[in-house]
Amino acid sequence: MNRIQAAFQNNKAFIPFITAGDPDIETSEKIIKAAADNSADIIEIGIPFSDPTAEGPVIQGANLRALQNGITTDKVFEMVKRLRESISIPLVFMTYANVVYSYGKERFMERCKEASIDGLILPDVPYEEREEFAACCEDADVALIPLVAPTSNDRIAMIAKEAKGFVYIVSSLGVTGVRSNISTDIEAIVKIIRENTTVPCAVGFGISTPDQAAGMAAKSDGAIVGSAIIKIMAEQGKDAPEHVAAFVKEMSQAVHTV
Repeated sequence: MNRIQAAFQNNKAFIPFITAGDPDIETSEKIIKAAADNSADIIEIGIPFSDPTAEGPVIQGANLRALQNGITTDKVFEMVKRLRESISIPLVFMTYANVVYSYGKERFMERCKEASIDGLILPDVPYEEREEFAACCEDADVALIPLVAPTSNDRIAMIAKEAKGFVYIVSSLGVTGVRSNISTDIEAIVKIIRENTTVPCAVGFGISTPDQAAGMAAKSDGAIVGSAIIKIMAEQGKDAPEHVAAFVKEMSQAVHTV
């Protein structure tokens, strides 16, 4: 059993998203450690990109701040290697195809293996183009985690059959960001996924409160929260670790009691 499978084994999983390098690499490292220490089950780490097309203004802003502060993909890998000395839960990268291309696919995946990265999410790579990355992910024992959107329709079953790690269900059309209401029929999407794979599925995009997180986890296997955490980081700066820790603890408790 790999680490991602183990994270979903006994509980619903709470998965926070953190942009690396915002406000700086040292604070990011403390935030990720704080999230792990406060019952995060998997942590999604964003490698900043200059044109993050799937992101709303909150996470776009985090990408821009990180890049302006000199973050590089090498610095993210070095941070993860340090974190691996004290963190054993799954760590998943979320970034864009150009980041992997510019770094070199094989080199990128080799560094993922060295840093014990468990999964990779590439939101701008459609299912039909996944094979370009699937083989090198497999060689590095990194799960290429697919996204399923409300508009995926007939493609959901096809995507689920090939899924590794977990299936990331996009709760709403459009980009990431806090939403007051999530109206997508998550149960219908989950039903199709479960008919086609035993790989777990978690819901992200728009979740910002314990009630929303618990509601989405009740319909799936977990909840992913990004923009609400990035907002705390933007507001608190170098003081963010303790504030993120408290938020993650509250959200984890809500998900784990489902």
